[in-house]
Amino acid sequence: MRKIYNFSAGPSMLPEKVLLKAASEMTDYNGTGESVMEMSHRSAEYDAIIKECEALLREVMNIPENYKVLFIQGGASAQFSMVAMNLMKNKKADYIVSGQFSNKAFKEGQLFGECTAIASSKDKNFSYVPVVTKDMISKDADYLHICFNNTIYGTKYPYIPETGDVPLVADMSSCILSEPVDVSKFGIIYAGVQKNMGPAGMAVAIVREDLLEVKNDFVIPTMYKYSTYAENDSMYNTPPTYCIYIVKLVLEWIKNDMGGLAKMKEHNEKKAALLYDYLDNSKLFKAPAEKGSRSLMNVTFVTGNEDLDKKFCKEAAQAGFLNIKGHRSVGGMRASIYNAMPIEGVLKLIEFMAEFEKANG
Repeated sequence: MRKIYNFSAGPSMLPEKVLLKAASEMTDYNGTGESVMEMSHRSAEYDAIIKECEALLREVMNIPENYKVLFIQGGASAQFSMVAMNLMKNKKADYIVSGQFSNKAFKEGQLFGECTAIASSKDKNFSYVPVVTKDMISKDADYLHICFNNTIYGTKYPYIPETGDVPLVADMSSCILSEPVDVSKFGIIYAGVQKNMGPAGMAVAIVREDLLEVKNDFVIPTMYKYSTYAENDSMYNTPPTYCIYIVKLVLEWIKNDMGGLAKMKEHNEKKAALLYDYLDNSKLFKAPAEKGSRSLMNVTFVTGNEDLDKKFCKEAAQAGFLNIKGHRSVGGMRASIYNAMPIEGVLKLIEFMAEFEKANG
């Protein structure tokens, strides 16, 4: 059977070792005689799974004790609303709009209060990350929201904005666990897990404890309060049990097989450097993202000819490079090289691109 490389932006590929482990335990988890899929979330066996998952995430990300780890359904898109509802005590917030998802979060925030886009990179089709200084942030803002990695446009924050007393909220859906991050610099970090942590169906929110107390006059539904999850260990209702189990396996892989986030960063930097180096020296392909803002996870590129882009995507799929077509809003191509993508996959893609360039350049 030929080797397939999945460059999907999400749901994305999972480590092969994780998939094999899950397959081996599909019908009998740890001698229980049942699958995690059918296991009661109130059982002792499942309680151990969810607690180990949280403990591993805390260890791998070095999460301080004054932060809660919450497993929440609804994906990152539900967090656009939850952040605003839980944090808007002054009903005022600042946003940096660096792509489609940060813009969606900005629009969602406007449903609950006065939101200001203090910076945007829309002027250059989101090909860079705007630089924001502390003096640009409203002193009475309830929070500053950013999207740390822009999946669609292939950009990532090369810095962490200095916000002073204003909590920094970051959507890290497409870069979480790809490198070490100082959690203490953020009020909330949230991420849909389907890009770099597990299968679709859940978001992880890492919330500083002082932000759990709602201080506004909104009527917030129970399931949209961070405190509901914090006070019930993410089990107020039935959580996405199997998704949490897979995230646990992924965290085990990062810790034990990859050697932690520092080693993971080295792995990801090597992959990205190989691909960007080829693109920067290519006469056919180019990378639209500016060098100072380039993502390690999502590498976007184009030929400059829409028909040739389509031809490349078609031939790439036939050659075993799947889901390489760019997002429908921007076109071109996108190679999402998340943690689970081996260096071999990037080298094979570069080899195919060189052959395509030779034939079509």
